[in-house]
Amino acid sequence: MCGIVGYVGKKNCVNYVLDGLKHLEYRGYDSAGIALFENDEVKIIKKCGKLDELIKYINSTKKIESNCAIGHTRWATHGKPSDLNSHPHRQNKVTVVHNGIIENYEELKEILKEKGYCFKTQTDTEVVAALLDYYYEGDPIKAIEKLTEKLDGSYSLGILFSDIKDTVYGTRKNSPLIVGVGENENFLASDIPAIIKNTKKYIVLEKGEIAILKKDSLKIVDFSGKEKEKKILTIDWDIEAAEKNGFPHFMLKEIFEQPQVIKKCFRTRLLEDDVDFEIKNLPDEKIKQIKKIHIVACGTAMHAGLVGKNILEKLVRIPVEVEVASEFRYKNPILNKDDLVILISQSGETADTLAALRLAKERNVFTLAIVNVVSSSIARESDSVLYTWAGPEISVASTKAYSVQLACLYLLTLKFAKIFKTIEKEKLKEYCKFLNKIPDVVNDVLKLNDKIKELAKIFYNNKNMFYIGRGLDQCLALEGSLKLKELSYIHSEAYAAGELKHGPISLIEEKTPVVAILTQTNLSLKTISNIKEVIARGADVLLIYNDEKNIDSSLLEYSIKLPKTIDLFSPLYSIIPLQLFAYHIAVFKKCDVDKPRNLAKSVTVE
Repeated sequence: MCGIVGYVGKKNCVNYVLDGLKHLEYRGYDSAGIALFENDEVKIIKKCGKLDELIKYINSTKKIESNCAIGHTRWATHGKPSDLNSHPHRQNKVTVVHNGIIENYEELKEILKEKGYCFKTQTDTEVVAALLDYYYEGDPIKAIEKLTEKLDGSYSLGILFSDIKDTVYGTRKNSPLIVGVGENENFLASDIPAIIKNTKKYIVLEKGEIAILKKDSLKIVDFSGKEKEKKILTIDWDIEAAEKNGFPHFMLKEIFEQPQVIKKCFRTRLLEDDVDFEIKNLPDEKIKQIKKIHIVACGTAMHAGLVGKNILEKLVRIPVEVEVASEFRYKNPILNKDDLVILISQSGETADTLAALRLAKERNVFTLAIVNVVSSSIARESDSVLYTWAGPEISVASTKAYSVQLACLYLLTLKFAKIFKTIEKEKLKEYCKFLNKIPDVVNDVLKLNDKIKELAKIFYNNKNMFYIGRGLDQCLALEGSLKLKELSYIHSEAYAAGELKHGPISLIEEKTPVVAILTQTNLSLKTISNIKEVIARGADVLLIYNDEKNIDSSLLEYSIKLPKTIDLFSPLYSIIPLQLFAYHIAVFKKCDVDKPRNLAKSVTVE
């Protein structure tokens, strides 16, 4: 969840580290801090609140000259946000920044207290610093090895030893950490945006490895100190992709990028009238043996999985279960050798999804990842991977990542249906031709932005809201409701429209806002009846629809008309007005759109 940055080189490190933290603030913004070598001593500066508070403080003090530093932007887990609980944390010769959770820190803390260590904070990270200091006797590699043997949980660590000048150490388990490779400078970071302005070359650090960064050398060693040969990867996008480019918020920029990223996702996989792509280690003959599919994901990715379940069962006729990743491994799932487990994650580092992946592999079940970040943990550890190619998504609330996750699921569905021969050739051609038009349809829907903004202005003062739909529209209702909650802090619930009369309709009263989604022709009459039921009880309904058939004027007071297309593919474009509606409401409420409270982009702790 938190963001880590490290720098060592010939230049003044402060601006480099602060800029890196700025590009990682989506990972946490409860507090920020920096530790650096100055006059042969390690100096720590940290502030509660967003990174700007730290920057303002540093700018108000005398200029700091240093060539080596580590920095941190925090999403609070252990210990409330405060100056004291902010990272970095120091114990004697050791200074640490940490992303993750140490599950046995209380036990370790008691042991260390008996050895004379005192603790000022509520964090698990101060315990890490103390334990590392306890083991440190001049050999950092041995000390780090002993430390990791004792830690239970997840971590990525940036470390300074006060008696080893101008050197940054890094190690990890489960939480991500990369090393940026520069000329006369090297970088440590949780994610690519922190380094891309300065280098496009990077190394992915693995569990059981230690990075040793100096200005003129870079080593990756194992716990015995033996140097390892590591592949240097190249970032294939530019810094502009991680900037706002004139948009007021990253989220709005990313919503408007959806036509391009969907097109890119389709580019090498979708022909004019056919699907044509290979899944590594999963040939057609093995696909034919699949008896059941498990889709495992969290949050928005899980909602994409619900759409996947609907279309896979409809076109391929294979049973599909969608599992919340945080529950999957604890329920002792029934997994068989002919099952397929699909893991969906934007970052490829989602802790719960990664744990589910490892369980599936323990059970010898084939795993296929749908992820955005190349060389992420889930991508590396899965048997195969389907990259979404969305580019960087900076806003905490996911938009374009969701759309390309859907795009991948539609491609998989058509490929599987073709292999299982559950779709006629002409129907497959029709669907593929339509999928090729989706970027243009999405672009047309984006032109409704001004109208959606006006509707958001009408509804933004409400404290509660409901979303309803049937079939694929219910999947969209769940995602639309989540977007509203996380961005605007309005209490929002999503229901299958047919379930209203089984309890939730008791919550409907005069002026209760209800967003109703109506894009599934075969379910439209039933859904219209449900909409009229809430109107009869005083609800204000915002109708999102694509066909005027059977709709009377009483339903259209607040409405958004979408293009009429093939019902099966409506989620690929019907999600756009829900994203924009949530966005504009949050703006009207003066919420921090890109950094919603209590949330972080990459959930790397359970």
